[in-house]
Amino acid sequence: MKKLIAGNWKMNGSLESNAALVKALLSHSDDWTCDVALCVPAPYLSQLQNLSKASPLMFGAQDVSTHDSGAFTGEVSAGMLKDFECRYAIVGHSERRQLHLESDALVAAKAQKALASGITPVVCVGETLHEREAGLTEEVVKRQLAAVIHLNGHCISEIVLAYEPVWAIGTGKTATPEQAQHVHAVLRAQLRAASAHADRVQIVYGGSMNAANAAQLLAQPDIDGGLVGGASLKAADFLSIIAAAH
Repeated sequence: MKKLIAGNWKMNGSLESNAALVKALLSHSDDWTCDVALCVPAPYLSQLQNLSKASPLMFGAQDVSTHDSGAFTGEVSAGMLKDFECRYAIVGHSERRQLHLESDALVAAKAQKALASGITPVVCVGETLHEREAGLTEEVVKRQLAAVIHLNGHCISEIVLAYEPVWAIGTGKTATPEQAQHVHAVLRAQLRAASAHADRVQIVYGGSMNAANAAQLLAQPDIDGGLVGGASLKAADFLSIIAAAH
């Protein structure tokens, strides 16, 4: 299975800086041996659609609505994302769960809408520092994944799963390779219990993955790539992570 390195720009970017970043990345695309994607703010999807044409670079959205259309101001439907040839949509990122109070059930419904439109949901799970210190890591991530399996069990092998310990996102703290591998193995076992095709699922690590720690994390047997935040905004750093994913 190929590894996946996906960048999450969060609420960053401009037309000028995006173009420069993508140009710098694509100048090295002949060297890529993994899948590479950028998940960008919705206003820039059209730009990424154009910039990535005839290249191995894939792109996606950072969220998707549970609704197909209607009076939902500010929402973006899976059908709209499909119009822009989006390959991926992040669902359940910890920032959405915390700042927008998204529940496990809502995240599962978003994954369902993405799958129904042929878009691969990047389903994020992860525990807070309080939950880790209380010994609840496995319970929390298994509960979050169980909701997605319950609603999407028949096609659960079509998702990408991202383990993002909340305490390591944007903090500079990173789970040790051993800590990350342990949780990835737990998630892999849960997927295997739900689907005969579970080994097709890329389980990626997100949580301050950077050029310095990527190789150690990516060397773990159940870590199939990374969901990269801040480092995906810097071409040199992102390319270093891509190079480590062989």
